[in-house]
Amino acid sequence: MPGDKRPRLGEVFLQEGMVTARQLEEALTLQKKQGGRIGWILSTLGYVRRIDLFRGLSIHYGLRFATPEIDELKQDIDTTLLEGLSKEDLLEYQAFPYQKKGNRLILLNAYPGSRKVRDFYKGLYEVDEIEEWVITDLDLIDLSKEFFSKKLMDDSVFGLFYRTPEESAYRVFSRNQFIANIFMVFIIAGLSYFYPLEFVALLILTAQFIYLLMIGFKFLLTVTGSIDEVVYREDKTAMQNLADDELPVYTILVPVFKEPEVMKTLVDAIKAFDYPQNKLDVILLLEEKDQVTYEAAKKARPPSNWRFLIVPPAQPQTKPKACNYGLFFARGELLVIYDAEDIPEPDQLKKSYLAFKNNDPSYICFQAALNYFNMDQNLLTKLFTLEYSYWFDYMLPGLFNMNLPIPLGGTSNHFKVDKLREIGGWDPFNTTEDADLGIRASAESYRVGIIRSTTYEEANSRVWNWIRQRSRWVKGYMQTTLVYNRHPLKMLKILGFKKWFSFQFFIGGTPLIFLINPILWGLFILWLVFDPVFMTELFSDFTLGISLFNFLFGNFLGIYMNLLGAFRRGNYSLIAVSLLNPFYWLFHSFAAYKALWQLLYKPHFWEKTEHGLSKSGNKS
Repeated sequence: MPGDKRPRLGEVFLQEGMVTARQLEEALTLQKKQGGRIGWILSTLGYVRRIDLFRGLSIHYGLRFATPEIDELKQDIDTTLLEGLSKEDLLEYQAFPYQKKGNRLILLNAYPGSRKVRDFYKGLYEVDEIEEWVITDLDLIDLSKEFFSKKLMDDSVFGLFYRTPEESAYRVFSRNQFIANIFMVFIIAGLSYFYPLEFVALLILTAQFIYLLMIGFKFLLTVTGSIDEVVYREDKTAMQNLADDELPVYTILVPVFKEPEVMKTLVDAIKAFDYPQNKLDVILLLEEKDQVTYEAAKKARPPSNWRFLIVPPAQPQTKPKACNYGLFFARGELLVIYDAEDIPEPDQLKKSYLAFKNNDPSYICFQAALNYFNMDQNLLTKLFTLEYSYWFDYMLPGLFNMNLPIPLGGTSNHFKVDKLREIGGWDPFNTTEDADLGIRASAESYRVGIIRSTTYEEANSRVWNWIRQRSRWVKGYMQTTLVYNRHPLKMLKILGFKKWFSFQFFIGGTPLIFLINPILWGLFILWLVFDPVFMTELFSDFTLGISLFNFLFGNFLGIYMNLLGAFRRGNYSLIAVSLLNPFYWLFHSFAAYKALWQLLYKPHFWEKTEHGLSKSGNKS
């Protein structure tokens, strides 16, 4: 149909009785302000059903609407056409080749009318004519999953491993690391047998030096992060002058598993965003066997800019595998990960967009701060809140200001989609896929920044649930340390000494300190209660001096860092709780030993954290 005679899409909806004149006028007013397509605006407002949106598109372009007969059409798809088509091209152009008849190709197209799409398929299949049949975007996903299922799942699980095997945690130890560990065991055994006291004394001194370096490093990060609090001033003018029509499509990935109780909170939080809803591409990632969450999500009645994506079963069953699967179907220029219980501040997406816009192209990601909405539920949630307040308000700004690698949080990290795909997405075999991705970005010469916006989530309120979560995080830090120490000299050359040193102490040193901590506490209590003679042989005056400094200043610094976080967030009720910080960190040691055991016996096992406990009123 000639372009000048084609009915406008809004007029189609009106003529077909899909919308009223008032609804169309409201949508046109929004379009004038925000930009975007009128069909999606009407759909996200709830005025047009998804299937009617695409039926309207078919009328607008004068094309056949094929969705009602999609099941029959599947039987007649010429699968030989798929041999020369990559999944990346299929998902980029959002069109599926159906049949080739002479010099004409029939395309099943979710977004018809694009010359770019027609030219691509003309060139690929060497035809002069393209006939487009309209299907919905969900039909296209189903076709992609049905005919490219093996490739999609294989790349979701092994994509990073195929790209760069050395950057994947699929193998726990490299051959050289395994040999080095065996050699180390023999050295330790020999020294323990021939020089038991001297060797233990050397280990204690080494541990205290590591403690001393960690204390100094964290103190430096704290000071540097504190500068951020003084010098940072939010540019409110830039936010006010930001026009909605310049904002890009933003994909939101929400991986969920057995979390039906938080679906309504999730939908409400995303509806509250200060961002054009028609430019949000929300993908809810559901596991195939999780029917209860699927039903709860449908019951929450999200708008039509949401897509429910069922992730096929495959091991490992991890959040990063699901995110990789969702990344294939992302339509946005920018992308963010949220957990199901997250409540981000409404302007967070705009702040992320401005951060990318106002910084150089070397930035691949901006991390928002995380904090907790159930801070006062019990003692554990208070301690957890203190930890996160310091981590995101001082530690990460300190790393950023010193231009050091930033381990990402598990949520509220905002990416440039093309760069994320370029570096291989997430590692499904790493149980802190977020921290791993932050380090890999640095190794690929990209930068990670921070934005001053907070996402509120649920703090663990049960001790064993907290330990499961923390042991998974610590195991991931161990995996990340091993991955980026497969070739330590090569990494030193890539990162430079400052970044390499930071990685070793921040990622590698953290689990090590957790493992050492109870041993040193045990020796301290043993000396305090029994004062055995052999302790004088283990602790020289020099070692004792360092130990005393670490014990006093290290614990003081831990308490002080918690106080900083409490004051910055205005959580003055947590001031007294910060005194318990040394005992809180002993819980980390239990989790670290659990993580070490799992690293050796169940390296890729993903311990699920139970959510929704704050809403149950549980105070345990």
